[in-house]
Amino acid sequence: MTMNQDIDLNGIDKIIDSHKAEQSALIQILLDIQKAFNWLPKEALERVSERLEVPLTRVQHIVTFYKAFSVVPKGRHKVHVCVGTACHVRGATRVLDRIEEVAGIGSGETDLDLKFSLETVNCLGCCALGPVVEVNGKVHGNMAPEQTEKMLNTYE
Repeated sequence: MTMNQDIDLNGIDKIIDSHKAEQSALIQILLDIQKAFNWLPKEALERVSERLEVPLTRVQHIVTFYKAFSVVPKGRHKVHVCVGTACHVRGATRVLDRIEEVAGIGSGETDLDLKFSLETVNCLGCCALGPVVEVNGKVHGNMAPEQTEKMLNTYE
């Protein structure tokens, strides 16, 4: 979904209804909306606030507090490059540089086609496989800069 498209409020209402519009489910509702849209559009936050009878400022506070939430569109494929110590000493920065070159985006950015969002992380918990790139939860270990383009091309 791009920012120019209309937001499917019926879809948002279905997510809210699946949690019985309970205030205690606020974070899970936001997670579900983000999963459906790849981000949290302003219209979605307003609808959640209205339907759960929670002040919009509280909803916005939660969304900006947790790093898991995004108020800007994210790509369909989330690329995480580990830059922790073990991966760093094994060449993670060269892998990251190559991914940035191939995808045309920097860390923390999303390409204009909303295909890829690139983030660096401090550890993915698989140090023996470093350098590691994770795409949509799938781990690609022992990555070399030369492998990155082929790996990215496997994602639509």
